[in-house]
Amino acid sequence: MTITSSDEPSDGNRVPWYRTSVVYQIYPRSFADSDGDGVGDLPGITSRLDHLVRLGVDALWTSPFYRSPMADFGYDVADHCDVDATFGTLADAEGMIRAAHDRGLRVVLDYVPNHVSDQHPWFVAARSSRDDPHRDWFVWRDPAPGDPVGAALGPPPNNWRAAFGDRPAWTWDERTGQYYLHLFLPEQPDLDWNHPDVVEAMHGVLRFWLDRGVDGFRADVVHCIGKDPSLPDLPDELAGLPAMLADFGEGTHEQLRAMRQLLDSYPGQRMVVGETYVLSPERMASYLGKGDELHLAFNFSAFHAPWDAARWQEEVQKVESLLEPIGGWPTWVLSNHDAPRHRTRLGSEARARAAAVLLLALRGTPFLYMGEELGLEDAVVPESRAVDPGGRDGCRAPIPWTRDPRADWGEDPWLPLADGAAERSVEAQTGDPTSMLEHYRGLLHLRRSVPALHRGDMELLDAPEGVLRWRRSAAPGPGDDPAAPATVEVAVNFSSEPVGGAVSPGTVLGGTTLPGDAVEPGVLGPDEARIVALG
Repeated sequence: MTITSSDEPSDGNRVPWYRTSVVYQIYPRSFADSDGDGVGDLPGITSRLDHLVRLGVDALWTSPFYRSPMADFGYDVADHCDVDATFGTLADAEGMIRAAHDRGLRVVLDYVPNHVSDQHPWFVAARSSRDDPHRDWFVWRDPAPGDPVGAALGPPPNNWRAAFGDRPAWTWDERTGQYYLHLFLPEQPDLDWNHPDVVEAMHGVLRFWLDRGVDGFRADVVHCIGKDPSLPDLPDELAGLPAMLADFGEGTHEQLRAMRQLLDSYPGQRMVVGETYVLSPERMASYLGKGDELHLAFNFSAFHAPWDAARWQEEVQKVESLLEPIGGWPTWVLSNHDAPRHRTRLGSEARARAAAVLLLALRGTPFLYMGEELGLEDAVVPESRAVDPGGRDGCRAPIPWTRDPRADWGEDPWLPLADGAAERSVEAQTGDPTSMLEHYRGLLHLRRSVPALHRGDMELLDAPEGVLRWRRSAAPGPGDDPAAPATVEVAVNFSSEPVGGAVSPGTVLGGTTLPGDAVEPGVLGPDEARIVALG
Protein backbone atom coordinates (compact mmCIF):
# COMPACT_ATOMS: atom_id res chain seq x y z
CA MET A 1 0.00 0.00 0.00
CA THR A 2 1.32 3.40 -0.96
CA ILE A 3 0.35 6.32 1.26
CA THR A 4 0.74 10.05 1.15
CA SER A 5 0.29 12.43 4.04
CA SER A 6 -3.14 13.41 2.77
CA ASP A 7 -4.61 9.88 2.87
CA GLU A 8 -7.50 9.06 5.18
CA PRO A 9 -7.04 6.04 7.48
CA SER A 10 -7.14 2.85 5.45
CA ASP A 11 -9.92 1.28 7.55
CA GLY A 12 -12.34 4.04 6.55
CA ASN A 13 -12.80 5.35 10.09
CA ARG A 14 -12.05 8.85 11.20
CA VAL A 15 -9.77 7.53 13.93
CA PRO A 16 -6.45 9.37 13.48
CA TRP A 17 -3.69 7.17 12.13
CA TYR A 18 -1.44 7.87 15.11
CA ARG A 19 -4.01 6.30 17.46
CA THR A 20 -4.09 2.95 15.67
CA SER A 21 -0.43 2.75 14.66
CA VAL A 22 2.70 1.19 16.13
CA VAL A 23 5.67 3.54 15.80
CA TYR A 24 9.23 2.20 15.44
CA GLN A 25 12.07 4.42 16.67
CA ILE A 26 15.30 4.49 14.67
CA TYR A 27 18.53 5.89 16.10
CA PRO A 28 20.22 6.63 12.74
CA ARG A 29 23.84 6.11 13.80
CA SER A 30 23.03 2.56 14.88
CA PHE A 31 20.34 1.26 12.53
CA ALA A 32 22.00 0.44 9.20
CA ASP A 33 25.28 1.36 7.49
CA SER A 34 25.14 1.73 3.70
CA ASP A 35 28.75 2.75 3.01
CA GLY A 36 30.77 0.52 5.35
CA ASP A 37 32.22 3.27 7.53
CA GLY A 38 30.75 1.82 10.73
CA VAL A 39 28.18 4.60 11.22
CA GLY A 40 24.51 4.28 10.26
CA ASP A 41 23.06 6.64 7.67
CA LEU A 42 19.90 7.59 5.77
CA PRO A 43 20.52 5.34 2.75
CA GLY A 44 21.00 2.55 5.27
CA ILE A 45 17.55 3.26 6.74
CA THR A 46 16.02 3.24 3.26
CA SER A 47 17.69 -0.07 2.45
CA ARG A 48 16.14 -1.71 5.52
CA LEU A 49 12.57 -0.37 5.33
CA ASP A 50 11.32 -3.77 4.22
CA HIS A 51 12.33 -5.09 7.64
CA LEU A 52 9.79 -2.71 9.18
CA VAL A 53 7.12 -3.80 6.71
CA ARG A 54 7.69 -7.48 7.49
CA LEU A 55 7.75 -6.70 11.19
CA GLY A 56 4.31 -5.13 10.93
CA VAL A 57 4.79 -1.60 12.27
CA ASP A 58 2.95 1.36 10.78
CA ALA A 59 5.33 4.29 11.16
CA LEU A 60 8.97 5.07 11.80
CA TRP A 61 10.45 7.83 13.93
CA THR A 62 14.06 8.83 13.38
CA SER A 63 16.21 10.52 15.99
CA PRO A 64 17.98 13.64 14.64
CA PHE A 65 20.01 13.48 11.44
CA TYR A 66 20.38 17.26 11.08
CA ARG A 67 23.70 19.06 10.68
CA SER A 68 25.43 18.99 14.05
CA PRO A 69 28.87 19.04 15.69
CA MET A 70 27.61 15.97 17.64
CA ALA A 71 28.36 17.15 21.17
CA ASP A 72 25.06 15.40 22.04
CA PHE A 73 24.98 13.18 18.94
CA GLY A 74 22.52 15.23 16.94
CA TYR A 75 20.46 16.87 19.66
CA ASP A 76 22.77 19.88 19.33
CA VAL A 77 21.44 21.09 15.98
CA ALA A 78 23.46 23.49 13.82
CA ASP A 79 20.94 23.55 10.95
CA HIS A 80 17.45 22.09 11.32
CA CYS A 81 16.87 22.14 7.56
CA ASP A 82 19.93 20.27 6.38
CA VAL A 83 21.36 16.78 6.84
CA ASP A 84 24.69 16.12 8.52
CA ALA A 85 27.23 14.60 6.14
CA THR A 86 27.55 11.69 8.59
CA PHE A 87 24.08 10.58 7.51
CA GLY A 88 23.97 11.65 3.87
CA THR A 89 22.24 14.54 2.12
CA LEU A 90 18.91 16.32 2.07
CA ALA A 91 18.12 14.35 -1.07
CA ASP A 92 18.72 11.15 0.93
CA ALA A 93 16.23 12.33 3.56
CA GLU A 94 13.62 13.14 0.92
CA GLY A 95 14.27 9.75 -0.72
CA MET A 96 13.79 7.97 2.61
CA ILE A 97 10.45 9.73 3.17
CA ARG A 98 9.24 8.75 -0.32
CA ALA A 99 10.43 5.16 0.05
CA ALA A 100 8.67 4.82 3.40
CA HIS A 101 5.43 6.20 2.00
CA ASP A 102 5.69 3.85 -0.97
CA ARG A 103 5.68 0.98 1.53
CA GLY A 104 2.73 2.27 3.51
CA LEU A 105 4.87 3.59 6.38
CA ARG A 106 4.33 6.99 7.98
CA VAL A 107 7.40 9.08 8.86
CA VAL A 108 7.94 10.98 12.13
CA LEU A 109 11.04 13.14 12.58
CA ASP A 110 12.70 14.33 15.76
CA TYR A 111 12.17 18.05 16.34
CA VAL A 112 14.48 19.80 18.83
CA PRO A 113 12.78 23.07 19.83
CA ASN A 114 14.31 23.91 23.21
CA HIS A 115 17.92 24.51 22.19
CA VAL A 116 20.42 24.58 19.35
CA SER A 117 24.14 23.97 18.98
CA ASP A 118 26.52 26.69 20.11
CA GLN A 119 27.78 26.49 16.51
CA HIS A 120 24.37 27.31 15.04
CA PRO A 121 24.60 30.60 13.09
CA TRP A 122 21.93 32.08 15.34
CA PHE A 123 24.02 31.59 18.48
CA VAL A 124 27.31 32.50 16.81
CA ALA A 125 25.72 35.84 15.97
CA ALA A 126 24.10 36.19 19.40
CA ARG A 127 27.37 35.85 21.30
CA SER A 128 29.25 38.18 18.93
CA SER A 129 27.75 41.29 20.50
CA ARG A 130 25.03 42.37 22.92
CA ASP A 131 23.70 44.50 20.08
CA ASP A 132 23.35 41.69 17.53
CA PRO A 133 19.74 41.15 16.32
CA HIS A 134 19.93 37.48 17.38
CA ARG A 135 21.02 38.31 20.93
CA ASP A 136 17.50 38.10 22.34
CA TRP A 137 16.83 34.77 20.60
CA PHE A 138 18.63 33.20 23.57
CA VAL A 139 18.40 33.56 27.34
CA TRP A 140 21.08 35.90 28.64
CA ARG A 141 21.30 37.25 32.19
CA ASP A 142 23.69 39.21 34.37
CA PRO A 143 25.11 37.48 37.45
CA ALA A 144 22.86 37.31 40.48
CA PRO A 145 23.64 39.67 43.34
CA GLY A 146 25.88 38.12 45.95
CA ASP A 147 29.44 37.41 46.86
CA PRO A 148 31.56 37.13 43.72
CA VAL A 149 32.94 33.72 42.82
CA GLY A 150 35.59 35.10 40.51
CA ALA A 151 37.42 38.31 39.82
CA ALA A 152 34.48 40.18 38.30
CA LEU A 153 32.05 37.31 38.08
CA GLY A 154 29.01 36.92 40.32
CA PRO A 155 27.02 33.72 40.87
CA PRO A 156 24.65 32.32 38.21
CA PRO A 157 21.29 34.05 37.81
CA ASN A 158 19.27 31.30 39.54
CA ASN A 159 19.56 27.82 41.06
CA TRP A 160 18.79 25.84 37.90
CA ARG A 161 20.93 22.77 37.22
CA ALA A 162 21.87 21.27 33.85
CA ALA A 163 20.83 17.75 32.89
CA PHE A 164 24.34 16.49 32.13
CA GLY A 165 26.95 16.66 34.84
CA ASP A 166 26.77 18.29 38.23
CA ARG A 167 26.82 21.86 36.99
CA PRO A 168 24.65 24.98 36.85
CA ALA A 169 22.45 25.47 33.79
CA TRP A 170 24.41 28.65 33.07
CA THR A 171 27.71 29.32 31.32
CA TRP A 172 29.59 32.62 31.45
CA ASP A 173 30.35 34.23 28.09
CA GLU A 174 33.55 36.19 28.55
CA ARG A 175 33.25 38.24 25.38
CA THR A 176 29.86 39.77 26.12
CA GLY A 177 29.93 39.58 29.92
CA GLN A 178 26.73 37.64 30.60
CA TYR A 179 25.58 34.14 31.41
CA TYR A 180 23.57 32.14 28.90
CA LEU A 181 21.09 29.40 29.80
CA HIS A 182 21.45 25.75 28.77
CA LEU A 183 19.28 23.06 30.35
CA PHE A 184 21.65 20.47 28.86
CA LEU A 185 25.30 20.82 27.74
CA PRO A 186 26.97 24.24 27.51
CA GLU A 187 27.18 23.46 23.78
CA GLN A 188 23.33 23.51 23.71
CA PRO A 189 22.14 27.06 24.47
CA ASP A 190 18.40 27.41 25.08
CA LEU A 191 16.27 29.35 22.66
CA ASP A 192 14.00 32.03 24.10
CA TRP A 193 10.51 31.19 22.85
CA ASN A 194 9.22 34.44 24.34
CA HIS A 195 10.73 36.16 21.30
CA PRO A 196 8.31 36.14 18.33
CA ASP A 197 11.14 35.75 15.81
CA VAL A 198 12.21 32.52 17.51
CA VAL A 199 8.66 31.21 17.30
CA GLU A 200 8.44 32.07 13.62
CA ALA A 201 11.85 30.56 12.84
CA MET A 202 11.07 27.30 14.67
CA HIS A 203 7.63 27.13 13.07
CA GLY A 204 9.50 27.54 9.79
CA VAL A 205 11.44 24.37 10.61
CA LEU A 206 8.16 22.48 11.00
CA ARG A 207 6.88 23.84 7.70
CA PHE A 208 10.12 22.89 5.94
CA TRP A 209 9.67 19.21 6.80
CA LEU A 210 5.87 19.17 6.55
CA ASP A 211 6.22 20.46 3.00
CA ARG A 212 8.48 17.46 2.33
CA GLY A 213 5.73 15.09 3.38
CA VAL A 214 6.59 14.05 6.93
CA ASP A 215 3.61 12.86 8.92
CA GLY A 216 4.62 14.13 12.32
CA PHE A 217 7.24 15.01 14.89
CA ARG A 218 8.57 13.77 18.18
CA ALA A 219 9.27 17.03 20.02
CA ASP A 220 12.33 16.80 22.26
CA VAL A 221 11.79 18.09 25.85
CA VAL A 222 9.04 20.31 24.45
CA HIS A 223 7.62 21.01 27.91
CA CYS A 224 10.66 23.25 28.56
CA ILE A 225 10.09 25.86 25.83
CA GLY A 226 7.68 28.24 27.60
CA LYS A 227 9.90 29.57 30.37
CA ASP A 228 8.75 32.39 32.62
CA PRO A 229 10.94 35.39 31.66
CA SER A 230 11.51 36.11 35.37
CA LEU A 231 13.36 32.75 35.65
CA PRO A 232 12.48 32.16 39.32
CA ASP A 233 14.49 29.78 41.48
CA LEU A 234 13.16 26.24 41.64
CA PRO A 235 11.61 25.16 44.95
CA ASP A 236 13.80 23.38 47.45
CA GLU A 237 12.53 19.90 46.49
CA LEU A 238 13.75 20.44 42.91
CA ALA A 239 16.78 22.62 43.58
CA GLY A 240 19.33 19.81 43.21
CA LEU A 241 17.64 18.15 40.22
CA PRO A 242 17.94 18.98 36.52
CA ALA A 243 15.79 22.01 35.74
CA MET A 244 14.28 20.14 32.77
CA LEU A 245 12.04 18.33 35.29
CA ALA A 246 10.38 21.57 36.38
CA ASP A 247 6.97 22.90 35.44
CA PHE A 248 7.58 25.91 33.21
CA GLY A 249 3.98 27.11 33.36
CA GLU A 250 1.45 28.60 30.99
CA GLY A 251 4.04 29.79 28.50
CA THR A 252 4.61 26.24 27.33
CA HIS A 253 0.88 25.64 26.85
CA GLU A 254 0.57 28.79 24.74
CA GLN A 255 3.38 27.62 22.50
CA LEU A 256 1.93 24.12 22.19
CA ARG A 257 -1.44 25.52 21.12
CA ALA A 258 0.24 27.55 18.38
CA MET A 259 2.26 24.51 17.28
CA ARG A 260 -0.90 22.40 17.17
CA GLN A 261 -2.67 24.98 15.02
CA LEU A 262 0.19 24.90 12.55
CA LEU A 263 0.17 21.11 12.24
CA ASP A 264 -3.61 20.91 12.03
CA SER A 265 -3.54 23.38 9.14
CA TYR A 266 -1.84 20.72 7.00
CA PRO A 267 -3.83 17.89 5.37
CA GLY A 268 -3.45 14.28 6.33
CA GLN A 269 -3.58 14.31 10.14
CA ARG A 270 -0.03 15.49 10.86
CA MET A 271 0.83 15.03 14.52
CA VAL A 272 3.27 15.88 17.29
CA VAL A 273 4.14 13.60 20.21
CA GLY A 274 5.89 15.31 23.06
CA GLU A 275 8.86 14.10 25.04
CA THR A 276 7.24 15.43 28.20
CA TYR A 277 9.85 14.13 30.62
CA VAL A 278 8.05 15.01 33.82
CA LEU A 279 7.50 11.64 35.62
CA SER A 280 3.97 12.70 36.57
CA PRO A 281 0.92 11.43 34.64
CA GLU A 282 -1.02 14.48 35.73
CA ARG A 283 1.52 16.86 34.21
CA MET A 284 1.91 14.67 31.15
CA ALA A 285 -1.83 14.88 30.52
CA SER A 286 -1.81 18.65 30.94
CA TYR A 287 0.27 19.03 27.77
CA LEU A 288 -2.58 17.62 25.71
CA GLY A 289 -4.67 20.63 26.76
CA LYS A 290 -8.29 20.33 25.73
CA GLY A 291 -7.41 18.50 22.57
CA ASP A 292 -5.66 21.65 21.34
CA GLU A 293 -2.03 21.08 22.38
CA LEU A 294 0.05 17.93 21.76
CA HIS A 295 -1.66 15.11 19.89
CA LEU A 296 0.21 12.57 22.06
CA ALA A 297 2.56 12.77 25.03
CA PHE A 298 5.01 10.18 26.32
CA ASN A 299 4.16 8.77 29.73
CA PHE A 300 7.51 8.32 31.46
CA SER A 301 5.97 7.36 34.78
CA ALA A 302 4.99 3.98 33.29
CA PHE A 303 8.28 3.81 31.39
CA HIS A 304 10.11 3.68 34.71
CA ALA A 305 7.62 1.36 36.45
CA PRO A 306 9.05 -1.88 37.88
CA TRP A 307 7.89 -5.30 36.65
CA ASP A 308 4.98 -5.47 39.08
CA ALA A 309 1.32 -6.11 38.29
CA ALA A 310 -0.06 -3.81 41.00
CA ARG A 311 2.17 -0.93 39.90
CA TRP A 312 1.22 -1.37 36.25
CA GLN A 313 -2.47 -1.54 37.12
CA GLU A 314 -2.06 1.71 39.03
CA GLU A 315 -0.31 3.32 36.06
CA VAL A 316 -2.97 2.20 33.57
CA GLN A 317 -5.84 3.30 35.82
CA LYS A 318 -4.29 6.69 36.41
CA VAL A 319 -3.59 7.34 32.74
CA GLU A 320 -7.07 6.25 31.68
CA SER A 321 -8.72 8.40 34.37
CA LEU A 322 -6.72 11.45 33.28
CA LEU A 323 -7.07 11.08 29.52
CA GLU A 324 -10.64 9.80 29.13
CA PRO A 325 -12.32 13.09 30.22
CA ILE A 326 -10.30 15.13 27.73
CA GLY A 327 -10.49 12.65 24.86
CA GLY A 328 -6.77 11.98 25.11
CA TRP A 329 -5.01 8.84 23.91
CA PRO A 330 -2.28 7.01 25.86
CA THR A 331 1.22 6.12 24.70
CA TRP A 332 3.27 3.18 25.95
CA VAL A 333 7.04 2.75 25.75
CA LEU A 334 9.38 0.10 27.14
CA SER A 335 12.74 1.23 25.69
CA ASN A 336 14.34 4.16 23.91
CA HIS A 337 17.71 5.71 23.14
CA ASP A 338 17.99 7.41 26.56
CA ALA A 339 17.64 4.49 28.99
CA PRO A 340 18.76 0.89 29.45
CA ARG A 341 16.84 -1.50 27.22
CA HIS A 342 13.93 -3.24 28.91
CA ARG A 343 15.40 -6.67 28.12
CA THR A 344 18.37 -5.65 30.29
CA ARG A 345 16.18 -4.09 33.00
CA LEU A 346 13.77 -7.02 33.27
CA GLY A 347 16.51 -9.61 33.45
CA SER A 348 14.97 -12.47 31.49
CA GLU A 349 13.78 -13.45 28.03
CA ALA A 350 10.45 -14.66 29.43
CA ARG A 351 9.66 -11.28 30.98
CA ALA A 352 10.68 -9.46 27.81
CA ARG A 353 8.24 -11.61 25.82
CA ALA A 354 5.45 -10.88 28.28
CA ALA A 355 6.29 -7.18 28.22
CA ALA A 356 5.83 -7.20 24.43
CA VAL A 357 2.26 -8.42 24.91
CA LEU A 358 1.70 -5.74 27.56
CA LEU A 359 3.00 -3.01 25.26
CA LEU A 360 1.09 -4.06 22.16
CA ALA A 361 -2.25 -4.95 23.73
CA LEU A 362 -2.91 -1.99 26.04
CA ARG A 363 -5.15 0.78 24.74
CA GLY A 364 -2.89 3.42 23.24
CA THR A 365 -0.08 3.98 20.77
CA PRO A 366 2.96 1.74 21.31
CA PHE A 367 6.44 2.99 20.46
CA LEU A 368 9.06 0.30 19.78
CA TYR A 369 12.77 1.02 19.97
CA MET A 370 14.90 -0.54 17.23
CA GLY A 371 16.32 -3.88 18.33
CA GLU A 372 13.54 -4.42 20.85
CA GLU A 373 12.10 -6.93 18.38
CA LEU A 374 15.41 -8.84 18.52
CA GLY A 375 15.51 -9.03 22.31
CA LEU A 376 18.72 -7.02 22.37
CA GLU A 377 20.34 -6.22 25.69
CA ASP A 378 22.58 -3.23 26.32
CA ALA A 379 26.07 -3.54 24.95
CA VAL A 380 29.00 -3.54 27.35
CA VAL A 381 30.94 -0.47 26.29
CA PRO A 382 34.47 -0.13 27.72
CA GLU A 383 35.47 3.26 29.03
CA SER A 384 37.91 3.65 26.15
CA ARG A 385 35.00 3.56 23.67
CA ALA A 386 32.39 5.49 25.66
CA VAL A 387 31.32 8.63 23.84
CA ASP A 388 27.95 9.82 25.15
CA PRO A 389 27.93 12.66 27.72
CA GLY A 390 24.92 11.09 29.41
CA GLY A 391 26.33 7.55 29.64
CA ARG A 392 23.74 6.07 27.28
CA ASP A 393 26.05 4.20 24.92
CA GLY A 394 24.92 0.71 25.93
CA CYS A 395 21.36 1.08 24.65
CA ARG A 396 22.58 2.64 21.39
CA ALA A 397 24.63 -0.32 20.15
CA PRO A 398 24.21 -1.04 16.42
CA ILE A 399 21.57 -3.42 15.11
CA PRO A 400 23.02 -6.82 14.08
CA TRP A 401 21.61 -7.67 10.68
CA THR A 402 23.67 -10.75 9.85
CA ARG A 403 25.49 -13.55 11.66
CA ASP A 404 28.93 -12.40 10.55
CA PRO A 405 31.20 -10.81 13.20
CA ARG A 406 30.56 -7.27 11.98
CA ALA A 407 26.81 -7.83 11.53
CA ASP A 408 26.74 -6.01 8.16
CA TRP A 409 28.51 -2.92 9.49
CA GLY A 410 31.58 -2.90 7.24
CA GLU A 411 34.37 -1.45 9.33
CA ASP A 412 34.23 -1.66 13.11
CA PRO A 413 30.89 -0.08 14.12
CA TRP A 414 31.03 3.20 16.00
CA LEU A 415 29.96 1.40 19.20
CA PRO A 416 30.54 -2.23 20.15
CA LEU A 417 27.81 -4.73 19.29
CA ALA A 418 25.80 -6.22 22.14
CA ASP A 419 26.84 -9.64 23.46
CA GLY A 420 25.34 -12.47 21.44
CA ALA A 421 24.83 -10.25 18.41
CA ALA A 422 25.20 -13.10 15.93
CA GLU A 423 22.48 -15.18 17.59
CA ARG A 424 20.28 -12.08 18.01
CA SER A 425 20.72 -10.89 14.41
CA VAL A 426 17.82 -10.47 12.04
CA GLU A 427 19.30 -13.18 9.84
CA ALA A 428 19.54 -15.71 12.67
CA GLN A 429 16.05 -15.08 14.04
CA THR A 430 14.07 -14.85 10.80
CA GLY A 431 11.90 -17.91 10.32
CA ASP A 432 12.63 -19.37 13.76
CA PRO A 433 9.21 -19.74 15.42
CA THR A 434 10.82 -19.64 18.88
CA SER A 435 12.68 -16.35 18.28
CA MET A 436 11.90 -12.96 19.73
CA LEU A 437 11.68 -11.50 16.22
CA GLU A 438 8.94 -13.92 15.18
CA HIS A 439 7.22 -13.30 18.54
CA TYR A 440 7.01 -9.58 17.74
CA ARG A 441 5.96 -10.22 14.15
CA GLY A 442 3.13 -12.44 15.32
CA LEU A 443 1.92 -9.93 17.90
CA LEU A 444 2.12 -6.99 15.52
CA HIS A 445 0.20 -8.74 12.76
CA LEU A 446 -2.40 -9.91 15.29
CA ARG A 447 -2.77 -6.36 16.59
CA ARG A 448 -3.29 -5.02 13.09
CA SER A 449 -5.87 -7.67 12.16
CA VAL A 450 -8.01 -7.37 15.32
CA PRO A 451 -9.73 -3.97 15.66
CA ALA A 452 -10.27 -4.51 19.38
CA LEU A 453 -6.49 -4.50 19.85
CA HIS A 454 -5.62 -1.42 17.80
CA ARG A 455 -8.59 0.87 18.42
CA GLY A 456 -10.89 -0.77 20.94
CA ASP A 457 -11.91 0.48 24.35
CA MET A 458 -10.47 -1.12 27.47
CA GLU A 459 -11.75 -2.37 30.80
CA LEU A 460 -9.47 -3.52 33.59
CA LEU A 461 -10.69 -6.77 35.16
CA ASP A 462 -10.30 -8.36 38.57
CA ALA A 463 -7.34 -10.72 38.62
CA PRO A 464 -5.35 -12.83 41.09
CA GLU A 465 -2.36 -11.26 42.77
CA GLY A 466 0.54 -10.83 40.39
CA VAL A 467 -1.64 -10.71 37.26
CA LEU A 468 -2.80 -7.75 35.16
CA ARG A 469 -5.92 -8.55 33.15
CA TRP A 470 -8.04 -6.47 30.82
CA ARG A 471 -10.70 -6.69 28.12
CA ARG A 472 -10.77 -4.80 24.83
CA SER A 473 -13.73 -4.41 22.49
CA ALA A 474 -14.46 -2.65 19.20
CA ALA A 475 -17.56 -2.51 17.02
CA PRO A 476 -16.92 -3.71 13.45
CA GLY A 477 -16.03 -0.98 10.99
CA PRO A 478 -15.73 -0.66 7.21
CA GLY A 479 -12.82 -2.70 5.94
CA ASP A 480 -12.52 -4.84 9.07
CA ASP A 481 -12.15 -8.59 8.74
CA PRO A 482 -15.65 -9.92 9.53
CA ALA A 483 -14.06 -12.96 11.17
CA ALA A 484 -12.07 -10.83 13.65
CA PRO A 485 -13.30 -11.15 17.23
CA ALA A 486 -15.10 -8.10 18.60
CA THR A 487 -13.86 -8.69 22.14
CA VAL A 488 -10.58 -10.05 23.44
CA GLU A 489 -9.14 -10.58 26.87
CA VAL A 490 -5.47 -10.07 27.71
CA ALA A 491 -3.71 -11.28 30.83
CA VAL A 492 -0.07 -10.91 31.89
CA ASN A 493 1.43 -12.86 34.79
CA PHE A 494 4.14 -10.68 36.36
CA SER A 495 5.04 -13.38 38.89
CA SER A 496 7.48 -16.28 38.75
CA GLU A 497 4.80 -18.80 39.75
CA PRO A 498 1.85 -20.29 37.83
CA VAL A 499 -1.46 -18.61 38.63
CA GLY A 500 -4.90 -20.20 38.28
CA GLY A 501 -8.07 -18.29 37.45
CA ALA A 502 -5.94 -15.71 35.66
CA VAL A 503 -7.60 -15.64 32.24
CA SER A 504 -10.99 -16.55 30.80
CA PRO A 505 -11.41 -19.59 28.58
CA GLY A 506 -11.52 -18.80 24.90
CA THR A 507 -9.72 -19.19 21.64
CA VAL A 508 -6.04 -18.38 22.16
CA LEU A 509 -5.02 -15.74 19.61
CA GLY A 510 -1.50 -15.10 20.80
CA GLY A 511 0.79 -14.69 23.75
CA THR A 512 4.12 -15.94 24.98
CA THR A 513 3.71 -19.70 24.63
CA LEU A 514 6.11 -21.34 22.19
CA PRO A 515 5.25 -24.01 19.63
CA GLY A 516 4.66 -27.28 21.42
CA ASP A 517 3.98 -25.71 24.83
CA ALA A 518 0.91 -26.96 26.67
CA VAL A 519 -1.73 -24.31 27.36
CA GLU A 520 -3.89 -24.95 30.42
CA PRO A 521 -7.23 -23.08 30.30
CA GLY A 522 -7.41 -20.37 32.92
CA VAL A 523 -3.85 -20.91 34.16
CA LEU A 524 -0.94 -18.64 33.32
CA GLY A 525 2.56 -19.96 33.74
CA PRO A 526 5.40 -17.89 35.20
CA ASP A 527 5.86 -14.65 33.22
CA GLU A 528 3.26 -15.85 30.71
CA ALA A 529 0.93 -13.56 28.78
CA ARG A 530 -2.09 -14.65 26.77
CA ILE A 531 -4.60 -13.06 24.40
CA VAL A 532 -7.92 -14.88 23.98
CA ALA A 533 -11.01 -14.21 21.88
CA LEU A 534 -14.26 -14.09 23.85
CA GLY A 535 -17.69 -15.09 22.58
